[in-house]
Parts: sequence; C-alpha cells; structure tokens
Amino acid sequence: MLEVNRELEDYILAHTTEEDALLKELCRETNLNVMAPRMLSGHLQGQLFKMLSHMLSPKNILEIGTYTGYSGICLARGLQEGGKLYTIDINDEIEDFTLSFIDKAGLTDKIEFLIGDALEIIPSLDKKWDLVFIDADKRDYLNYYKAVIDNVRQGGFILVDDILWDGKVVEPIEKKDKQTQGIVEFNTFVQQDDRVENVIIPLRHGLTLIRKL
Repeated sequence: MLEVNRELEDYILAHTTEEDALLKELCRETNLNVMAPRMLSGHLQGQLFKMLSHMLSPKNILEIGTYTGYSGICLARGLQEGGKLYTIDINDEIEDFTLSFIDKAGLTDKIEFLIGDALEIIPSLDKKWDLVFIDADKRDYLNYYKAVIDNVRQGGFILVDDILWDGKVVEPIEKKDKQTQGIVEFNTFVQQDDRVENVIIPLRHGLTLIRKL
C-alpha cells in the first residue's frame, strides 16, 4: 500500500474540501482543552463521513463514542429532513463542551446526546438504523456490533474506527493488549459474518465499512 508521509498528507488535505470555520474551531479547542485530542476524527475523516452521510441520506444514525462531537456533526449534516443522530458517550465531563459545539453547528434538533453505558442505552432506543458509527472502548467492539446489527436495516452501513490500531493488530499474540485483542476479535467475527460485506480502508488508524446484506 502507498505510504502516506507528511508531504503527501498535506497534498491530500489541500485537495480536499476545506473544513468550515466551526470544525476548525472545534479541532483547535479540543486540542487546547480536552485530553487525548488524537481521538478527534479530523478533517479528512470528517469530510468522508459527511459525504457518506449525504449519499445515504439516513433517517436514523447511531454513534457510539461522541468525544467532542466532530464526527457526529459531520454525520448529522447528511441526515434527511426530520432525521436524527443519537450519540452516546460514557464521559459526562465533556458534555458541556460537546453540547456547545452541537449548538453552534445549529444541530440541537438533529443530535441527541446521551451519557452512559452504550450497551445499556442501545436496547432502549428501539430504532432501525440506517448508519452506525462505532468509536468507543475497543474491548467492547464486538459487543457493540452484536447490540446493533439486528436493528441495522438491510442495505444499512456500520462504520468502525481505529480498526488497525497503529498496526498492533498484526503483532504477535503475546504483545497484544486488551484493546488490540478486542479489535482482532471483532475483525475476525465480522469477516466470518455472512449477514454483511465489509472492507477495511487504511485511513488514519483504519476504518471498516460494513454493509448489511
């Protein structure tokens, strides 16, 4: 595969639709004020999510792992009229920060931010999902997948982030930490699941696209 060095990455970003002012501000403020800013989706992935959402024109989106709201804002911009994105995060310390940017984006009527354990909240939502984005505790990736797959509509999509985990997925088994083991277990299960088709894109730390058949 083509190795993307800094020069090539700069070229890619220079030839990708520019972040708007709000997303630039969100990125900057996240880096200045929030722990682990590398968790932010960022420009390239955010633009991909926005375009995928516009292509699908989803009515119901589920996001597992909100962080500061960058990915959720991008995904919500492709919702059809009357559509809604439900986003879940276990960290209530970022709630005010994230809600402030959802408000600035003019998406308070399209995004419902839920705080708590996703595995407890998901069954209570009782929705048919057109699009799901998973980017939370890697140890629970397979549990999140099993919690949503039956309620993803036929032809619906699941996006899963960090699926290559800095290349740790191909390390010897004795070197794999619990997070990496969770990702490997998930990857193996999805590859053998005849209900879906899937592809891994080597974008950032790896992104899996899954379509329910």
